[in-house]
Amino acid sequence: MKPYLEILKLVWPIALGMMNNAILQFTDRAFLAHESMASLEASLPASMLAYVTLGFFQSVVAYSGTFVAQYHGAGRADMCRLSYLAGTLIALVSGALALLALPLGDLIFTAFANGPEVMARQKAYFNICTAGGVFLFGQMAVQSYFTGLGRTRIVLWVNIIGNAVNVAIDPVLIFGWFGCPKLGISGAAYATVFATAVQWAILAAAARRITAKAADRRERLLPLLAGVVRFGVPAGAYSVLNSVSFTVFVFFTGAVGHIEAAVSNAAFSVCYVLFAPMEGFAIGAQTLVGHARGRGDDAAAMKTGFRTLTLGVTIAVVLSVAIVILRHPVLSIYAPGDPAAAEFHRVGSYLFFLMAAWQVFDAADVIMCGALRGAGDTKFVMWWMFLVAFVFWMPMVAVVAAVHNTMPALWCTMIIYVVVICVGSVIRWRCGRWKRIRIF
Repeated sequence: MKPYLEILKLVWPIALGMMNNAILQFTDRAFLAHESMASLEASLPASMLAYVTLGFFQSVVAYSGTFVAQYHGAGRADMCRLSYLAGTLIALVSGALALLALPLGDLIFTAFANGPEVMARQKAYFNICTAGGVFLFGQMAVQSYFTGLGRTRIVLWVNIIGNAVNVAIDPVLIFGWFGCPKLGISGAAYATVFATAVQWAILAAAARRITAKAADRRERLLPLLAGVVRFGVPAGAYSVLNSVSFTVFVFFTGAVGHIEAAVSNAAFSVCYVLFAPMEGFAIGAQTLVGHARGRGDDAAAMKTGFRTLTLGVTIAVVLSVAIVILRHPVLSIYAPGDPAAAEFHRVGSYLFFLMAAWQVFDAADVIMCGALRGAGDTKFVMWWMFLVAFVFWMPMVAVVAAVHNTMPALWCTMIIYVVVICVGSVIRWRCGRWKRIRIF
């Protein structure tokens, strides 16, 4: 029992922080649902495409935290600080490079336009979030530093502060309260960017107090930058491939019908609240495996990976059962007025049952991929994602959309996909090929 409690001690602040972020997304979309159905329909595709754009750079920056974790396990505090500096430099460069994606977003939303009103909202949200990406990257660099050290509570509290700021100014900007202009979905995007900047500022100030205590070995900075990029780029590609496949899936679901698309977007918003703690377990697995590998203890790394998997999947099962039981009151938060409410609830009930099955297997895969990234096996997670998502799942989605284009049928393909990718990730971890990899 003690090893599991030690895992929980590190993981629970990360998991709660991820859930806090998910609740923020849930709140954003609840506000937008009351602003207009067009904004709710636009929110998921726009946020997913923004994540595709920013996710690559964010994951590369975040991989500096794995270097921090392994150096921390090896007892090399100076290299931990230098890893944080490398992550921050990559974040600043990434913020500039992300701006190049702005024209691409406009082209994609125009090509997949689901009506001019929805398209305009999608473009506005995407452009604002992408232009403010540097704040997200900077926040990720310092957050990964503290996480790599195992200091996860400070990350949680700063996350709560930032999200409280976001929730406070969301309705002001969305609905135009207190004399502010009514910005709709653009207001939600501006609130998100501002809150992320607040989090970065607070964490950076806290990190400066630590890093100012000793001089870093700056002659090692260039090789360290190269190492973070070398292992971080496949991790970033994994993130992009995952997001692209899911975003394509969302665009397929958007073509089923307006009510069905709104239900699907609402279900995904709820799912993210439930699934977010699993991302926390994945980061925890990545950090703890990094600590063990830094100490040179591969046996401990193997046990830690499976123990984190056991804890995470157990919680995922409990949450899945809970959301099935509470599906009707949760759907009522998003449901439109009569006469569409009955259809909204009918489709939503099907999707909530499917979501429960999907998220258990997805949780297992995400946690195993976190463990593999902590061991440095980032190329495998990248190529496995590519093969299963684009060679297997996307063609299956296209066939189902052509033959039986209903929302439950499309969601069933997602369950098949996560089962296959989960089994492969668990087998990879069990066979131990990652033991041959060294990141420094």
